[in-house]
Amino acid sequence: METDRFLEAGADDEVVSERDLSRLRWRCRRGLLENDLFIERFFQRYERHLTYAQARGLYALMALADNDLLDLLLARREPGSEWVGRDAEAVRLVLAQLREPPSPTLA
Repeated sequence: METDRFLEAGADDEVVSERDLSRLRWRCRRGLLENDLFIERFFQRYERHLTYAQARGLYALMALADNDLLDLLLARREPGSEWVGRDAEAVRLVLAQLREPPSPTLA
């Protein structure tokens, strides 16, 4: 899967720079509100410690059409053979993180 060059700048376990994080957030803007809710919750939880491996996985998921992405997020289907190698592991990791339920709020 093709990614922007900025994602190749860091090692898998290196934390994403502020500039690259901004670019990634821009790339993650979606047309379906439902997808945006999952993605925003992901960023709220992980953006301070987001690694380049996670960023590449998220970027790969953003190549999907909105409805296909929503099907993955809602676990209506699982990622298939469209991802191979390094991207496959990163996609599965990020997908699991995106699917984590919201934290209960204190009343």
